[in-house]
Amino acid sequence: FAIIRSGYGNLTSQEDPKFRTNMEQAQKQGIPCGTYWFSYATTVEDAYREAEACYQVIKDFKFEYPIFFDIETNAHRDNCSAATVSGIIEAFCSTLEAKGYYVGIYSYANFLNTKVYSHTLDRYTVWVAHYTDKSKPDYNRPYGIWQYRSDGKVNGVNGDVDMNYSYKDYPKIIKSKKLNGFK
Repeated sequence: FAIIRSGYGNLTSQEDPKFRTNMEQAQKQGIPCGTYWFSYATTVEDAYREAEACYQVIKDFKFEYPIFFDIETNAHRDNCSAATVSGIIEAFCSTLEAKGYYVGIYSYANFLNTKVYSHTLDRYTVWVAHYTDKSKPDYNRPYGIWQYRSDGKVNGVNGDVDMNYSYKDYPKIIKSKKLNGFK
């Protein structure tokens, strides 16, 4: 599977310039895909705008994996309370849920452990990043995907790629619920 960045910020002009090509090439190869939107939102209002921008960018594609909200900047860590971070996540994710998408949260283990309310983590699927030699991340809540390294190699991709384990059958879940563009 591949989780491809669709964009960042709160404008459709912040679409990742390689998003469409990456999606088309992955789908041509039969690789099931999800996407993520990198957040700079520091308010709930910004998160709603980011969700709308993300929707405009992704609406013409089908995704077998979730649409992930990537929240991990220093501004989130240093300047936002857990209440604000959780509100930002819920604003973005609930907006895309209402549009028929299976959504989730992406961040690093320590951030998820310290900056996100448990009821928010329980509501959405989690993709946790933690690079370790251990057999699991330092994150003790449920998660569907674990990003375990960032220096992987994949044929046809120039440079390093993030490597992940998926523990849920997202394509089955998403298709059975007719989400992410599946009817």
